[in-house]
Amino acid sequence: MTTPLWCLLIVAVLPYVMAGVGGYLRFKQLGSIDAQHPRIQATELRGVAARAYAAQLNSWEALALFSTAVIVAHLANADPEASATAAVVFVIARVIYPVFYLANRAPLRTLTFVIGFICCLRLFGLAISA
Repeated sequence: MTTPLWCLLIVAVLPYVMAGVGGYLRFKQLGSIDAQHPRIQATELRGVAARAYAAQLNSWEALALFSTAVIVAHLANADPEASATAAVVFVIARVIYPVFYLANRAPLRTLTFVIGFICCLRLFGLAISA
């Protein structure tokens, strides 16, 4: 398996990690986890618990774009070294992203988001030029 595909596996796990963190913070804040109506309960979250929930949702959104970029680059036989670099940088950015989100460091969170987005554009660009 190529480095970008390994990176895709890592990125696919991140939303579940954030769900665990968010679940812990939800329980800590609200005293329970409403499995019947989790989205309604999410509207009650404040502070770090709300940010954890938002980071989880953003992790799902990032997975969709990154998955598409990796698969397109892979199918186009894009430069493997450049694809690997873009994918690894994306993973680093996406691992750091929720840390900044939970710490309420919006400018740094935005920076890591932009870095990840640029990595996805780079993968598409590599596919175009392959």
